[in-house]
Amino acid sequence: MSTTKYSPRLADKYKKEVVPALMKRFSYSTVMQCPKLEKICINRGVNGAVSDKKLVDVAIEELTMVSGQKAIPTMSKKDISNFKLRKNMPIGARVTLRGTKMYEFLDRLIATSLPRVRDFKGINEKAFDGRGNYTLGVTEQIIFPEIDIDKVNKITGMDITFVTTAQTNEEAYELLKELGMPFKGAKKD
Repeated sequence: MSTTKYSPRLADKYKKEVVPALMKRFSYSTVMQCPKLEKICINRGVNGAVSDKKLVDVAIEELTMVSGQKAIPTMSKKDISNFKLRKNMPIGARVTLRGTKMYEFLDRLIATSLPRVRDFKGINEKAFDGRGNYTLGVTEQIIFPEIDIDKVNKITGMDITFVTTAQTNEEAYELLKELGMPFKGAKKD
């Protein structure tokens, strides 16, 4: 009986193809200098969560289905009387993916979800924050095949943040491009 440990396709691709390509591109002296994907954070604000608590539960359920990991509610930090908002009220949902689940989500995002976006021409390459992190805004949750369109009562979006160990935007861009992210300006090899 073999005890081979499961490794996601993109994790293998990172080790075998991405690291050598980045080492050559940025002439690093050691493999440890190569930027890597640390985590993927998915965040979703829920409009109308103050008046209807079930909307947050639906958002948590949908994020859990999409990510494969239990999502948690995000709570308000302060009182805002104009919005009838009190401190510690649930106003959204979030989930943080690391390791195997992170690579599996990224693979599903690149291979199936992003191509399902209407009029998709690639993602914006200017959404880096200067510290090697990239945030992608998704306007419709129905691009994910895990979500049943018939059960969706409200189409909402979410923010997906890719946190990397890269020091610059250029390093993070190359890392994500090598992993297969379809940027608009990227040339097809």
